[in-house]
Amino acid sequence: MNAERRRQLSTADERRETVLRTAIGAFAARGYFGTTTTEVAKAAGISQAYVYRLFPNKEALFVAVVEHCFVRVRESLEAGAAAAKGSSPEAVLSAMGDAYARLISDNDLMLVQTHAQAAAVSEPAVRDAVRAGYARLVEYVRGASGGDDRQVQEFFAVGMLCHLLVSMDVDTVDAPWTRTLAAGIRHY
Repeated sequence: MNAERRRQLSTADERRETVLRTAIGAFAARGYFGTTTTEVAKAAGISQAYVYRLFPNKEALFVAVVEHCFVRVRESLEAGAAAAKGSSPEAVLSAMGDAYARLISDNDLMLVQTHAQAAAVSEPAVRDAVRAGYARLVEYVRGASGGDDRQVQEFFAVGMLCHLLVSMDVDTVDAPWTRTLAAGIRHY
């Protein structure tokens, strides 16, 4: 009986991870407000009822997706910090910035982050998840890089600009304004 229970828990955990991965794509495509749990269930190959067994409602599912994305960002920043070619704040921040730019070349992750920021305006649970995610990232970046407040702020500001550049696909537009915004900003 104990082994059977562990197998069921493992299966439920695996399904939860599958639903999260699937939901990232669904929420990236249509955002929080435009995505239904029916669409997520269909894409995951499970029933909508099973989605509700794993997550009590769409809001909880989206918050879990947002939190999952923040974990992926943190892992990316950790890898960047580990690969830094020096220990100065500038070197560590640069390596973390490069790792982040590579990560958001996965448009689904970037789009979920953008949709989460938009939904945070009117959805308190999403706002709380976004706040908590950024709070953890800011403290990680500060600690890992040794950067001061200005350097950490600039790191996040450049990251937001990188989001904007990628979302507008500025590489396809050769104009003075795109050259101005993209100057010195790594994006892939």
